[in-house]
Amino acid sequence: MTAHSRGLLGEKYLRKFPVGRFLYFIDVLLWMIAIVLAALLRYEFAVDQISWSIYAGFFVGAAALQLVFGLVLNLYRKGMRFRAGGFEDTVGVFLATAAVGSVLWIVSLIFGGTWGISRGVMLIATPGALMMMLGVRFLARILVSRARQPGPDSEPALILGGGYVGSNLIRWMMSDPASPYRPVGVIDDDPNLARRNVHGVQVVGTFADIEEAARRTGATVLIVAIGAADAALLRRVQDAAKRGRLSVKVMPPIGQVVARGVQGGDLRDLSIEDLLGRQPVETDVSEIASYLMDKRVLVTGAGGSIGSQLCTEIAKYGPAELIMLDRDETGLQQALISVHGNGLLDTNAVVLADIREADTLEAIFRARRPEVVFHAAALKHLPMLEQYPDEAWKSNVLGTLHVLQAAEAVGVETFINISTDKAANPTSALGHSKRVAEKITAWFGHTTGRNYLSVRFGNVIGSRGSMLPTFIRLIAEDKPLTVTHPDATRYFMTIPEACQLVLQAGGIGRSGEVLILDMGEPVSILEVAQRMIAMSGKDIEIVFTGLRDGEKLHEELVGAGESEDRPFHPLISHTSVDTLAPDHLDKESFMRRLGTTPHNTKESSR
Repeated sequence: MTAHSRGLLGEKYLRKFPVGRFLYFIDVLLWMIAIVLAALLRYEFAVDQISWSIYAGFFVGAAALQLVFGLVLNLYRKGMRFRAGGFEDTVGVFLATAAVGSVLWIVSLIFGGTWGISRGVMLIATPGALMMMLGVRFLARILVSRARQPGPDSEPALILGGGYVGSNLIRWMMSDPASPYRPVGVIDDDPNLARRNVHGVQVVGTFADIEEAARRTGATVLIVAIGAADAALLRRVQDAAKRGRLSVKVMPPIGQVVARGVQGGDLRDLSIEDLLGRQPVETDVSEIASYLMDKRVLVTGAGGSIGSQLCTEIAKYGPAELIMLDRDETGLQQALISVHGNGLLDTNAVVLADIREADTLEAIFRARRPEVVFHAAALKHLPMLEQYPDEAWKSNVLGTLHVLQAAEAVGVETFINISTDKAANPTSALGHSKRVAEKITAWFGHTTGRNYLSVRFGNVIGSRGSMLPTFIRLIAEDKPLTVTHPDATRYFMTIPEACQLVLQAGGIGRSGEVLILDMGEPVSILEVAQRMIAMSGKDIEIVFTGLRDGEKLHEELVGAGESEDRPFHPLISHTSVDTLAPDHLDKESFMRRLGTTPHNTKESSR
């Protein structure tokens, strides 16, 4: 049997042990010892001068009073356990002991002359009993804590952060024999914690000492227990851990720790999203709920990464009806599972339709009468659309026009078109098609006077077909990572963050505007590839392929001549684009901008 297994058996035994009853009998025994010692001290060990029968009555009284006050103060409740803290128990023991001692001292004060006993015995016995009771509890907690500590089979860990999150993590580890990790040191830059202990674990240095601390303590894992660890800090952590040959684990957000404490499944591996992401975005729930609650909401492209997450977020705000539309039946099934918890598809919550079919769309809109529309359906792969620009025209331009026309026909109040940073100073078929979509959305906004607007942002981490899932698969298959250019950078945002800001934009956007989501600082694609390879522990080659047709070295969020006013939200800029009336749409002009014509695209030559 391993030490870990013995620890678990010991924990199981401790759970069944009647701690409350045991503590009561110990406290009664300590009262007897305290009274006897106090009497001996008071009478200077003149045993023949002590009225032992009277003090025996005091002992019985102490036993009865201790039970009464102990039950009142929950010192002996059924099912209680020794806890790692003990402040509440300490206060309870103090109050109970003081109450018992006070009552017995008053009795001795009133009847001492009659009974021939000293009034000072209880003044000596009470603090003596208190110190012994607290000492027994302290010793018991030490023994129980040792029994509950992780066994030698657990992995030695350094804890980065000795504050609230770190101390809770250490407390959990030191009291759970099933913990896979054993804290062997704390890393913290706070000078007030230098050379101190956090729940018995020594602070062994600052961030700069991680490598040396790992060597000295034998740690194999570094656990980040900092409530506000941003991407920049986590990148530094990864670099330091790599030098110290440590794996990295991260804790959940501090709000989760405060709400329910540390749990065994909370620790997870450091992910590339952690290294690219930012602090959680603060959204105004009231602004979002005001235009979604009790409204019929339709999402196009609901089977895609952004569309399905939008549906999940929208469902939280109590829409009267959520209509999920897509031409991808499998994507719709996954969205349905996320929103309704089943994928049966026998519901009118999902609509199988193609935005390229204007008549079908209008019929759906007239039948379902949506009041709010999120238009997320689009073709998005830049190199594919460079080969087949006609498809960009059909889906991103005409498809958007069809959705806008259907929305106008039924009086949709709010229309949010999901755009991309490729639309800022466009150089590709994707960028030009999304730019035209922004312009016709603005035209409908100005024409109808309703909130028809576009929201523009960059790469979304983990979206289907995006860079990160592609890199993950290539690494899993031990294939080289392809990077277009060593200096290429991109903006990144997590799917939930992007969707929250899109919903926020719908609450603050004005008719005809383009809202631009702040993506933070652009990130080097090469650095992402290198960090993902480092996290995998494999030796993967990076191959540079050169920039593809229409691709930029550095993306832009704001186009030439566009403003960056932020009147309502610190992460959302408001700007405007030229409007484009539907009857001015010109496919030949669109193709000429791309250096091609409808007659020489690869699609028409197939």
